[in-house]
Amino acid sequence: MKSWGAMWVTTICALAAALGPSLAAGQTWPQRPVRVITPFVAGGNTDSQARIVSERLSAVLGQPFVVENRVGAGGAIAAEFVAKAPADGYTLFFAASPLLSLPLIQKVNYDPFRDFTPISIVGIAPFVMGVHISVPAKTVKEFVDYVKTRPGQMNYSSGGTGTGSHLSAALFLARAGLRMQHIPYKGGAQSIADLVGGQVHMSFGNASELIQHSKSGKVRMLAVSTDKRSAQLPDVPAVAETYAGFRTYSWNGYLVPAAAPKPIIERIGQEVMKIVREPATAERLNNIGVEPLGNTPAEFAEFMRQDAAVWRDAVNAAGIKLD
Repeated sequence: MKSWGAMWVTTICALAAALGPSLAAGQTWPQRPVRVITPFVAGGNTDSQARIVSERLSAVLGQPFVVENRVGAGGAIAAEFVAKAPADGYTLFFAASPLLSLPLIQKVNYDPFRDFTPISIVGIAPFVMGVHISVPAKTVKEFVDYVKTRPGQMNYSSGGTGTGSHLSAALFLARAGLRMQHIPYKGGAQSIADLVGGQVHMSFGNASELIQHSKSGKVRMLAVSTDKRSAQLPDVPAVAETYAGFRTYSWNGYLVPAAAPKPIIERIGQEVMKIVREPATAERLNNIGVEPLGNTPAEFAEFMRQDAAVWRDAVNAAGIKLD
C-alpha cells in the first residue's frame, strides 16, 4: 500500500496533468487573430463599442481582434454563429441586451445561458426616446396626448424586431395606452436615419445615435429609458418620471462559447476591466453615450439573470407573443 505521502504526490501529479493544458491555454493565448462577432451593422452603438475596446485588446495582447458584423434576425444570426463556434477563445461574441429578449419573442437556435459564458460588460446606456421635429411635443405627456388624438396614424422605428429599442418602445406604448405602427430596420443607424429624415415619428435609440441630431435641431430628445436620469443627459427626464417603474437599458459585453477554457475567460475579463477604466477609452465610450462598466464573469452572469427578468416583464407588458 502506498504511503500518504506517495498518494499525495500521485494526486498532485494527476491534477497537474489535468490542469496543464488549460493553464497553458491561458498563458499562451492568443497565438493568432481573434474574431469578435457583433450582431448589428457597422457604425451603430454596439459596433462602435466593439471596435473601441477590441482595438485596445489588439494592442495589449499582441494579436488582431477583428470585428465582424453578422447582421440579421434581431441579433440571432450572430448569436447562433458564436454558439456553434469552437470554444477555443478565438471567437468572441460582442453581445447586446437583445441576446436575452429574442428567445422570448421568436424561435432561436441558442440558449443565452447554456450556450455562452459571460466575460465582461463593456458599458451600459439608456435608450433615448426621440421624436422628429415635426412632432410638436416637448414632453412625454405632450407626446402621449398628441398621439392619442391620431390613433393609428403615427409610427415608430427600431433597430429590428426584438431589439432593445423595439421592446422599449413597445413597453412605453403599452404603459401609455398608445397605438403606433412599428417599422423595424436592420440596425439602429438606419432606424435613426429615417427618424431624422421624417419618414418615422418616434424612436427609442442609443444616445450616440440621437445626441448629434438633437444638437443640429433635427430630432428632439424627450426622455431616457432608465429609472433615473442619465449623468450624461441630466436635462433629459426619465420616462419613469411620467410612468413610475418604467425601466429598460442597453448593455454590451464580451461572451464566449460555453466550453471555452476558464483561464482564457479570466484573462479577457481582466484586460477588459482594465481597458474600460483607462481615461482615454472611458472618454471615447462616454462620447457615444455609454457608461463604462467592466465587471467580472461572475458579476456579468448575475447581471444577465436579473436583466432576463426585466425583458420578460417588458415582453409580457407589451403583449408580444412568441412567433
